[in-house]
Amino acid sequence: MRDQRQRKVEFGDFQTPIHLAREICSLIAQTGFRPASILEPTCGTGSFLKASLEAFPDVLRVLGFEINPQYVAEAQQALTRMFPHAPIEVHQSDFFFTNWPEIVEALPEPLLIIGNPPWVTNAVLSTLGSNNLPTKSNLDNLRGIDALTGKSNFDISEWIIRKNIEWLDHKNGLLAMLCKTTVARKVLLYAWQNGLRIESAALYIIDAQKYFGASVDACLLVIRSDPSGKNKECQVFHSLHAQYPDSVFGLQDGMLVADVKSYQKWRELRGDGFRGWRSGIKHDSSKVFELHVEHGRFVNGLGEFVDIEPEVLFPLLKSSDLAAHRKPRRWMIVPQQTMSDDPGRLRAIAPEAWNYLNAHVHLLDKRKSSIYKGRPPFAVFGVGPYTFAPWKVAISGLYKKLEFVPVPPFQGRPVVLDDTCYFFPCKSEEACNLLYELVMSEPAREFWSALIFWDAKRPITAQLLNSLDLMALARILGKEGEVAQALAEWQLIEYTEGAYQRLLFREEATEYGTEAVVNGLEPPDAQQTLVPDATPLALQHR
Repeated sequence: MRDQRQRKVEFGDFQTPIHLAREICSLIAQTGFRPASILEPTCGTGSFLKASLEAFPDVLRVLGFEINPQYVAEAQQALTRMFPHAPIEVHQSDFFFTNWPEIVEALPEPLLIIGNPPWVTNAVLSTLGSNNLPTKSNLDNLRGIDALTGKSNFDISEWIIRKNIEWLDHKNGLLAMLCKTTVARKVLLYAWQNGLRIESAALYIIDAQKYFGASVDACLLVIRSDPSGKNKECQVFHSLHAQYPDSVFGLQDGMLVADVKSYQKWRELRGDGFRGWRSGIKHDSSKVFELHVEHGRFVNGLGEFVDIEPEVLFPLLKSSDLAAHRKPRRWMIVPQQTMSDDPGRLRAIAPEAWNYLNAHVHLLDKRKSSIYKGRPPFAVFGVGPYTFAPWKVAISGLYKKLEFVPVPPFQGRPVVLDDTCYFFPCKSEEACNLLYELVMSEPAREFWSALIFWDAKRPITAQLLNSLDLMALARILGKEGEVAQALAEWQLIEYTEGAYQRLLFREEATEYGTEAVVNGLEPPDAQQTLVPDATPLALQHR
């Protein structure tokens, strides 16, 4: 039984119910498309082949390919019985070792490519030791640093559907594929950026739990190809039976936007090269780095009482705290002031902190993320002068809503945030209040909403937030002035240690069509110490 489950995972084996295949083929027929040939590259037990022949009985040629020999036998037997005189062939074949260009070239047009390719990623397959993978290559010419942080992971279905669309380039054809909605967007982005000839595109939301027992956002992707096609938009329908689209996403100004109409309305707010918004501190060891107060003393996640210097302790907010509008309930040990700092400096300036971290080095050395490789033992990421700005405006990267929170100092100390949050540093309460007013305004929220795909794993990112020009927004709202000008300048000042920060963006969505933004700029006067001298109350009672 376990081998069967592993095999299902390995081959992304979610067989399409025949009633769903029939609904999809009926939808295709309603568009007026009439294929001369039908190709299903991963046909499984043949549901789409059956439904296609029912919907298009006059088709000249039907080809199905499948890696599983048992499924091939089942499909051949069922199709022969149901359609004894149909021009249909089912072959056992590994997708990654099949001469597809030769096969596709021999098929008469219009060509329908249909199916439900495997819903599994290459990372899962590698974990299983599977060989059911394409030849390893750099799929999107990723930099080594992006490959290291996880951007090289991709869905096998994405790779397959990309190939399908390439086959249809400069041909009269139609592609209809079941896949994750994130995969559909990535495939379209790839096609649009590479100039593939698309006449129209549509995405129909399906209930994956109902049809496949899978808790994932899924859809039917329908792409009409034509040698003269230049369309770079996609209509989104809430179901297979919807008559009118709910929205239209597409490629605008080189990036993928969720709502073309709304983006065009607020296009003047878009900015390039901004770095004001950043993620919080990444440390990957909450039991060591995060403390709470019990009876006036600090306690770590291991239940140990901790006495260390106040200079390295800062009040902490997490995503859940921002969402609940809570004041800090925890404190974080921050061993560095910049990414270039060696935590070894603590030996001289904070010996108790140094001894504490050394006592727990066995836990810190177990941090799994590859970003710590080659870094000092106690190193953290996402720290710089901006971390210690006295005021901030912050937002959760986990909660799927555009809700910003002003973050004032707490007990005389600047508040730090963890890496599930994004924030903009402010040097004064006045700047914080103005920034909060700007980002909560209708134009700002509509602009960002036009870019956000809410079904993404982390829809709100630093890249998204940094796409808005604060000075342009201030002009629209009539809020120009010295404070607005200072905020705008903070968006532009480069922070020299950005190379380290780039490692933080493993979750930055490639869906937006641009490289992950380097989280590395600093406010003016970056060399000026922004940390207040006041000692937190809990530390006054050591």
